[in-house]
Amino acid sequence: MRIGISVLTHAGQSVWENGLGQNIFYLVLLLRTLPFVRSIVLLDCGDQACLAPEAHALAPDLALVPPREAADLVDVVLEMGGGLDTEWLDYIRARGVKVVFFCCGQPYVGLAEHVVSGRPDYFSRPERCDAIWILAKDRAFIPMLETLHRCPVHEVPFLWDSVFVERRRGEVEAAGLAFGYQPGTGEQTRALRVAMFEPNISVVKCCLIPMLACDAAFRAAPAAIARMHVLNSVQMREHPTFSFLLGSLALQQHGRVQLDTRHDFVACMSQHADTVITHQWHNDQNILYLDALHGGYPLVHNSPWLASAGYHYPDSDIPAAAAHLLHIAREHDRSHDTYCRTAHDFLARLSPRAPHNLSHYARQLLQLTATSATHRSTPC
Repeated sequence: MRIGISVLTHAGQSVWENGLGQNIFYLVLLLRTLPFVRSIVLLDCGDQACLAPEAHALAPDLALVPPREAADLVDVVLEMGGGLDTEWLDYIRARGVKVVFFCCGQPYVGLAEHVVSGRPDYFSRPERCDAIWILAKDRAFIPMLETLHRCPVHEVPFLWDSVFVERRRGEVEAAGLAFGYQPGTGEQTRALRVAMFEPNISVVKCCLIPMLACDAAFRAAPAAIARMHVLNSVQMREHPTFSFLLGSLALQQHGRVQLDTRHDFVACMSQHADTVITHQWHNDQNILYLDALHGGYPLVHNSPWLASAGYHYPDSDIPAAAAHLLHIAREHDRSHDTYCRTAHDFLARLSPRAPHNLSHYARQLLQLTATSATHRSTPC
């Protein structure tokens, strides 16, 4: 079986700018382990002739091909990182190639927010694929996707590997920095340096709830919060609502808030923070959470998927999130080893090399192509 996966290249790209680039690479790691997969090519829907440098360094032999040159190179196409031309998809499907739309973004918000706000976005003809693959975080939207795309929707496992974090760790440590949580004695309250990495381009992942939780913890125990570092936020500084909210925070009034641009997780944590707090809405599988757990950092989150690891608070329960921060400041270091063992056990289940993940993706691919073979062998 020959597989093509769409990617969207652009100038200055990095795997740290969003999770999708890493999702694609983890899938490639899995597919390369399957014995029936003969080759994998990346279908370049962008304007560059190379991958992000982090991905290229780890897989320099991974071919990047314009879709129009790949019709004879693929048996299955996964539209994942870049939108493929529908005329080309019609052409390859007519030749028996199977097309899967691997929907990694939150599908409802991807439609609704852009319709309501009027912001430009990419949207393609719904009836362009043979199947949809989704992650567990989007299970609630299966009926919507089936109605919109008029084809079967299948859930596949979320994948994660430490390969990008470990490579970046080596780079920051070569520069004299240290990545990974360093517990203290636990005998006194730790002044937390809390970071939030939400993209702040959608209600799906936004910094507002974490900011309020940090402020609630600070007002309850000022010694517990030394700094609140809000990434991807400088563009909102002059927005009246955000400015008003920021000015109302006790943390801001005491000069303990840092607004910043985007930074990669490893570099930021190795310099500026020791605790991570997050919030999501119907998007509870995020690579950031897993990178934080891998580094041993206390992670305050509201992801039901991750309820057994980190510090989970339900929905938008700000007092519960603030209570977790206070607990981390006072108690976490005493149980840090247990925290890390629980995190390690969870992460191991997400490996692209884990047998249950390999078998699940193998079944989906074989079922997809078996249907194609049956159709080809049916007499007219």
